[in-house]
Amino acid sequence: MKKIQVYHVDAFTDQIFGGNAAGVVPEAMGLNEHDMQKIARELNLSETAFLFPSNDENYDYVVRYFTPSSEVDFCGHATIGLSWVMAMAYGWLEKAPQIRLKTNIGVVPVEWSMQQNKLNSVVMTQVAPKTKQFEVDKEEICRVVGINPRDIDDKYPIRLAYTGNWHLLIPVKDSKAIDASVPILEELKDLNLKWNITTTHLFSFNSFDERYKIYTRDFAPAVGIAEDPVTGAANGALAGYLVLENILDSKTDHEFTIAQGHATGRPGEVAIKIIAGKANPTIKVGGKAVISIHGTINL
Repeated sequence: MKKIQVYHVDAFTDQIFGGNAAGVVPEAMGLNEHDMQKIARELNLSETAFLFPSNDENYDYVVRYFTPSSEVDFCGHATIGLSWVMAMAYGWLEKAPQIRLKTNIGVVPVEWSMQQNKLNSVVMTQVAPKTKQFEVDKEEICRVVGINPRDIDDKYPIRLAYTGNWHLLIPVKDSKAIDASVPILEELKDLNLKWNITTTHLFSFNSFDERYKIYTRDFAPAVGIAEDPVTGAANGALAGYLVLENILDSKTDHEFTIAQGHATGRPGEVAIKIIAGKANPTIKVGGKAVISIHGTINL
């Protein structure tokens, strides 16, 4: 019998049972795809991250991410969670100022943000952002997502955006309209699969709280997740969209906080930093985390 160490980590929060829970398997050596998929299904969290040691000096670990139903190329909240585990439980806080992760989309470095000599948050640099047109009938997309067409904020375009996965971004006038959304999940799943979209992300600049610049919700039935409480990948893609679509000044750095998870009873905060660049902006996504469970799986 092989005993596999496993952690549950609540990411993008400093409160247990808040934010978004991720599974983390820090020592995945010897596990194959079948094993990883079964472990992810058993943990039944939106994503579980599996770490493999690296012999390459350019990165410290190889990471793979699985939902209960499939592998995904990248997951933001699981990256926050695994980095917190490696810093706090595996000594990386003393080893180096960052940890470098080789994912299916490239190398993602994660830095430690310290406060009074203690780990305050972890900050990942996502891959270069991209956007592209998405031709869809507004009435139809509103029907599938479950919002009133009058609640679409026409000041901003509906787009596909990417910092590792493609996300459908839908601007909404206010947070109340976002919270009222009741998507038709089977039809949304079909739509996302057709366009190779990982999640559908609703966002509004009219948040319920002035501390937050943006409020969001995220639906991911195409990868087996009805609603993802707090999403690092989708909010990173949203940050890239804001600059690439000239909603925010591309020549200026930006820092702000996104609120998500309140509709699911798991409130979280995503810290966004956009660094202006000549070719592409650099998108940094940060957050706190809490280790809620540590145990073993008897494989």
